Amino acid sequence: MPVELDQRLLDILACPSDDHAPLRVGRAGDPDADVLTCTSCGREYPVTDGIPVLLLDEATEPAGDVTGEQ
Repeated sequence: MPVELDQRLLDILACPSDDHAPLRVGRAGDPDADVLTCTSCGREYPVTDGIPVLLLDEATEPAGDVTGEQ
């Protein structure tokens, strides 16, 4: 089921990372996913029971993320 949040709330929500970029509903290729995606870093934040969980520890890193690990 797609995320249904009031547009006024979406307008003020931002990624909790240092850049504080806006969030969009869904993910690339799946606009009905229960996540909010950062428009800058690509992290995906889950939406649980209609409540966005905007914690960096709960975020999913973008698939192409390079963390410097070898």
